[in-house]
Amino acid sequence: MQMSLEEYLEFDRNSEGRFEFFEGAVYLTSGGSPEHSLLANRVGRLLGNDLDNKGCFVFQSDIKIKVPKLPPYRYADVSALCDRPVYEVLNDQKILVNPSLIVEVLSPSTERYDKDKKFKGYKSIASLTEYILISQEEPFVTLFTKHHDRFWFQSEYVTGEKLLLQSVGCEIIVNEIYEGII
Repeated sequence: MQMSLEEYLEFDRNSEGRFEFFEGAVYLTSGGSPEHSLLANRVGRLLGNDLDNKGCFVFQSDIKIKVPKLPPYRYADVSALCDRPVYEVLNDQKILVNPSLIVEVLSPSTERYDKDKKFKGYKSIASLTEYILISQEEPFVTLFTKHHDRFWFQSEYVTGEKLLLQSVGCEIIVNEIYEGII
């Protein structure tokens, strides 16, 4: 569906679903598989259990994230930071400006977008230092870690391995993400 940015902001504020705006087109982002929902919730819960007592914040998929290269904002499956959240207000809506970690669970319909255009856009967030992609097909997690403004390291993790998330100071074991889901 095509609309102007102003029309989209009004539409998104009043809709019950999650929609993203990209070059005049509006896309529905919700309605994923049960595995997608369970994996995103599990990662959010694992992060939250470890970070709640550390003064950190973990957000689920309903928080809007400012992405300078993909205005006005995007929705991630999970995001986190260990700092005071900073928000920008746009059309009476709060948009998170400073996540340090973003997590996306890959869906067949969004995998290419999440790995390419969305990640390129996320790289424009100055505070972002880690980006995680979680497969819902098999226990397989990809972690991108910012090394320098132009360089990101890619690490892949499978069953029995653990991710060290430096951006929020915690570890997640791959088995714990997928336990009972896949």
